[in-house]
Amino acid sequence: MNRSDFPLLKTGVIYLDNGATTLKPQCVIDKITEYYQEYSANAHRGDYDLSFKVDEAYEGAREIVRKFINARYKEEIIFTSGTTDSLNMIVFGFFKRFLESGDEVLITKSEHASNVIPWFMLERELGAKVKYIELDDNHYVTMENVSKAITPNTKVISLAGITNVIGDERPIKEITEYAHERNIFVVVDGAQSVPHRDTDVQDLDIDFLALSGHKMCGPTGVGVLYGKKELLESMVPVRYGGGMNESFDSANEVYLKELPARLEAGTPNIAGVIGLGEAIKYLEAIGMDKIKEYECDLRRYAIDKLISIPHIDIINLEADGGIISFNVDDIFSQDVAYYLNKYHVCVRAGNHCAKILKGEVGVTSTIRMSLYFYNTKEEIDYVIDLLKDKERILKEMI
Repeated sequence: MNRSDFPLLKTGVIYLDNGATTLKPQCVIDKITEYYQEYSANAHRGDYDLSFKVDEAYEGAREIVRKFINARYKEEIIFTSGTTDSLNMIVFGFFKRFLESGDEVLITKSEHASNVIPWFMLERELGAKVKYIELDDNHYVTMENVSKAITPNTKVISLAGITNVIGDERPIKEITEYAHERNIFVVVDGAQSVPHRDTDVQDLDIDFLALSGHKMCGPTGVGVLYGKKELLESMVPVRYGGGMNESFDSANEVYLKELPARLEAGTPNIAGVIGLGEAIKYLEAIGMDKIKEYECDLRRYAIDKLISIPHIDIINLEADGGIISFNVDDIFSQDVAYYLNKYHVCVRAGNHCAKILKGEVGVTSTIRMSLYFYNTKEEIDYVIDLLKDKERILKEMI
């Protein structure tokens, strides 16, 4: 689907590492180049035509993001460097002031490091406790296990919308409804869900959402922090400097701007923000429902092929996203990845930044194929042919 839009695919590479980052369509590349070639001024600082054009494009991208996730206000869209940056701002800009010793934060053992380590650091600093929602036999989150994990001390539930190793889609709407009845905040790591699913933050009633541009056909180094306006109003900036202040005369006379500028100190990644807006327009033109349907069909096709190979152990036989995690019996995952690389196949091997998941799945390292809408059944067939002969893999590793 839309393969001709991606210059890198014309090189013959088979790119199956979309969970790490996605390829960029020509329209996004052109939009970024246009900024650098035609109106490469700073944002929100100049009183001349070029700068006004930058402001228009930058704020235009904010409106594109707002509509894409159906936020109520433009001020609820804060541009960051990515999901990691957004989650750190949520943890240290908001919850550091809200949580107290003994308060509990619920996550799972299948979360990405960006949704684990900041909470660990807050536990060290404040004495708030990180606890885990138990996963079921398929490593999924169920409402039954969510309700079992909640105690009177639970203040936050922080989960990926879709996880990056198991690929399970969490019941976020049901979780937020249940949590809000108990005055519990819900934070969603949308890095793997927003690029693959229609996301409506008002319908889901999410308190905070983090996402990355580079996982949805946009540039690296740009992301979004969404928060309900009343919560963002209470957030303390984690960075101070130009662009976010009204005036400062002394330590006691520092006045900050209103949202969203107050949380966007310094010169932003202007080209990245403009490129992200273009990437969203590109995805919307295809249709998020169409992307979801295609990926699910492609995953089913790949699973049907993989399960016929006796030496392949699939970690997540069932999954809602386009992620397939597996191993080849008695062969280290990175050795398999190096072997596939000889044939221009790009996959990920290792723990995928989900280091505490190993106790749940029973292995420390896996090969991950993560699919997107520009992958094909022909590519899957090619990879299956490379994997079906274990002796060939062993021989070519030498």
